[in-house]
Amino acid sequence: MASSVTTPAQPLPAEQFFRAAVFFLVLTSTLTLVSTGKLDLMTTLVTPLAILYKGFRWWRGHGAELKQTTATRLVLAYVFLFPLDALFLSRNLASGTSNSALYAVLLAAVHFLLFVTVLRLYSAVTDRDAMFLAMLSFAAILASAIFTVDPNFFFLFAVYLLFGVATFLSLEIRRGARGAVFPPVQGTPSRERRFHGAMSLAAVSVTAGAIFFGSMLFFFFPRFSAGYFARTGFQPSLMTGFTDSVELGRIGELKKDSSVVMRVKTGTQVNYPMLRWRGIALSTFDGRRWYSQEKRPELHDAGQDGWILLGSQLDVKVPVVAELQFIVLLQPLASDSLFAPAQVMGLRGNFSNDAGTYYGSARRSTLRMDLAGSIYNPARNYSQVRYEGFSLLPEARPLKARTAGTEYPDDIGKLYLQLPPKLDPRIPQLAQKITAAAGNPYDKSVVLESYLRRNFGYTLNLAGKPGADPLAQFLFVTKAGHCEYFASAMAVMLRTLGIPSREVNGFLPGEFNDVAGDYIVRASDAHSWVEAYFPGSGWITFDPTPAANASEGGLFSRLNLYLDWMQLNWNEWVINYDFAHQIQMAKNVRQNSTDYSESLRRWFRRMQERGMAGLTEWQRGHSYLSLVFPVALVFLLVVLRFDWIRSFARWLTLALQMRQATALRNNPQLASRLYAEMLRVLEKRGYARAETQTPGEFAATLSLQPSLRSAVSEFTSLYAEARFGGAICDAFRLRALLEQIRSST
Repeated sequence: MASSVTTPAQPLPAEQFFRAAVFFLVLTSTLTLVSTGKLDLMTTLVTPLAILYKGFRWWRGHGAELKQTTATRLVLAYVFLFPLDALFLSRNLASGTSNSALYAVLLAAVHFLLFVTVLRLYSAVTDRDAMFLAMLSFAAILASAIFTVDPNFFFLFAVYLLFGVATFLSLEIRRGARGAVFPPVQGTPSRERRFHGAMSLAAVSVTAGAIFFGSMLFFFFPRFSAGYFARTGFQPSLMTGFTDSVELGRIGELKKDSSVVMRVKTGTQVNYPMLRWRGIALSTFDGRRWYSQEKRPELHDAGQDGWILLGSQLDVKVPVVAELQFIVLLQPLASDSLFAPAQVMGLRGNFSNDAGTYYGSARRSTLRMDLAGSIYNPARNYSQVRYEGFSLLPEARPLKARTAGTEYPDDIGKLYLQLPPKLDPRIPQLAQKITAAAGNPYDKSVVLESYLRRNFGYTLNLAGKPGADPLAQFLFVTKAGHCEYFASAMAVMLRTLGIPSREVNGFLPGEFNDVAGDYIVRASDAHSWVEAYFPGSGWITFDPTPAANASEGGLFSRLNLYLDWMQLNWNEWVINYDFAHQIQMAKNVRQNSTDYSESLRRWFRRMQERGMAGLTEWQRGHSYLSLVFPVALVFLLVVLRFDWIRSFARWLTLALQMRQATALRNNPQLASRLYAEMLRVLEKRGYARAETQTPGEFAATLSLQPSLRSAVSEFTSLYAEARFGGAICDAFRLRALLEQIRSST
């Protein structure tokens, strides 16, 4: 990364600064690419370590480790390995993505890019090599933008922009120095430090200005499309665990994952005991697996306002305790299910999966809803989905359900009383024994829920195989399991008692972030529960799973809440930013400015009234001021009329300059100020100097008395020698002559 072959032996100015800027430019771009988390483990570890090792060797004064010809041969050799990388290594890494072939080619291209970057870094010797490294680093930044849209990318890009400005700034300084001075002048260490500090300040200033004005253009430039970020095809991973069939034990594996699945913004924490993010309701159980025998989904199209109505107040058969409005940011899932709380009434979102604006795509959206109330997105969730909705929260434990009969509709009884053909006979016997004292179906459901909570343990670590009948193994052998075991046990036992029931898969509320006003829902919050049907009350939720031990929050937990708040706002105001958001922001700015102006006007009016009242009260106590104020006002008008303020300022300036050190008093600029003062004095007497006259011509044309003429001539001569002749300014003599001229006039 040194200069080209024509560079003189001595280093050019900003050489160290330039080399450091190029090195950190490459390092930052590589770290940005690695931080996306989409590369394999070897590439993630080896590439940054290789770059850091090169930086260490450069710091120790070592030159290039590879010859240019060797590096070129290695690059050509890798070109032949590129197809193998794309077809085998990268293809395995891309398995499970929405477009695995295209994503594998992208990963192979990134591997090639990083390989070329490391080789060029170890062989760089010219400015041309440094420019090539800068272009490679920019390509790495573009690849990072394809992989991720997280706020981490923005902060790393800001650092990259800083080093980019520093690189090209120092490069231009070195180019200018090479053409201007030969050999280059070697500065002192202190001067070099000041020079590097000035360049650093310039780089920081330019970067801050670019980010500021770029942000202004981003937010205020008209937005007619969500653009690149709304497109799909490069989504690297889809979270699994939610399908139309769930085998016992599957959710337990999902609960070991702490990845964020979605964020649900509610504004405030919801005080509702059975709050769940409901997903898939399953009706049929074969002894090992739950599935829906027939979904028969019903299509629901969006209205002109984008809202898709999925229910009405009449669908809720128990009293409603609250209406909940929410906004969901759902990460890509290997399922077309959507999640919403309780009795969802309507949804609106970018379900059409196009690159239009949020509200534009919402008007073209279509959802499917089956008989069990599960909601599906026909466009699939291959990218992040943002949708809003409102739900009714029914009373969790309605008293009306206790008086429900046992006359169930035919479709309910046929679908939700099904039992596996080889059910262990001990299971219905246990259900009868537990509920013997309960007098109605609702009380039996409550007793079963309570029994499972009290007598069974919760664990994610199940030893051994579940056997041919995992449900019987759970109830009579292990007596410990995770949520789908509890939900399956209660649902099956309810069916043995003739109570229609179904298993529901979704998520627990998650962690509420009071900073952002949203729930952070992770894969570990995946959950199964039970819904039982009671005539006249509809489906009521039961959760027989014991509560898991809650982890205590600390400093890092609080910090994560702030980071999540940043993530939420980044998604809302950057990723999903469109024309509708611009309108909302304009309204907010206008309203805030109006409120601020009005509050400022009221504050000024209060201060004015308070000041006038205080001044009036003070004037009453000092009556003599009624004479002082008019006199002071007349005096001020006189001062302004005769320009005494400016004259006093000039006099004070000259007096202060005359009191300075001898070297400062001999400054030619002081002679110019004194000469200007003399011209003002003569102008008051009627002798004004024309613009075409020199000082000498003006002094010779004055028809003054001999004493005044001689003083002006001597003053002009001293002024000309100090101003144009390089002589030392005799400030004391000029001041004496000025006083003589002033007294003569």
